[in-house]
Amino acid sequence: MPANDGTIYSRGTTARMNASMNTDKKSLRHEAIARRKQVPAADRAAAGERLAAVAEPLLAVLRPGQTVAAYVSMGSEIPMDALLRRLLDVGCRVLVPRLGRGLDVGWGELPSMDDLHDAGGARRPQEPDGETLGMDALAEASLVILPALMADFVGTRLGRGGGWYDRALEHRAPNVTVAAVCWPWEVVNGPLPREPHDVPVTAVLTPEELRYVG
Repeated sequence: MPANDGTIYSRGTTARMNASMNTDKKSLRHEAIARRKQVPAADRAAAGERLAAVAEPLLAVLRPGQTVAAYVSMGSEIPMDALLRRLLDVGCRVLVPRLGRGLDVGWGELPSMDDLHDAGGARRPQEPDGETLGMDALAEASLVILPALMADFVGTRLGRGGGWYDRALEHRAPNVTVAAVCWPWEVVNGPLPREPHDVPVTAVLTPEELRYVG
């Protein structure tokens, strides 16, 4: 048997495992999105208010002027409006994603909720005006709050598959809390598929509870 057979077999096995993992992730995403669409608008709005209340322990350790990286919700996601307002009310500097192209990809500072505007269609969250900061601006954040379609108890987060947050999280400060926001039924006991580039979270935030994981 040629000496390099083991290497070829290993690469083939890895490729098949990656393909299988991607298929699993795709199926999980479809399931999560389908269920989210069944949540009535009034229930989503109420969930956003509860989310802000449950997040209070995360805010309690912050000082005015500290930076928090969060996001603007869209579609069937749990509304972030109440939590963003609360962060602004306690004096935090709030960063949210700028998802444009080229040099317009990074973070934008959110001075107030009135500064948000449509950024190009229903598939894009609203964004603030002003300077686009690089992904490395995340290094200034004392807390990171990001969306998830699912999460598990070891810190694996299932996102939408674009990889934006995984790339951004490479710039996070050491030991910073990274909290994934999802619906209660999207927090699972069993391990979710995780690839080497998937950055784990340290907390999961739902409208019912804040749980530290990992």
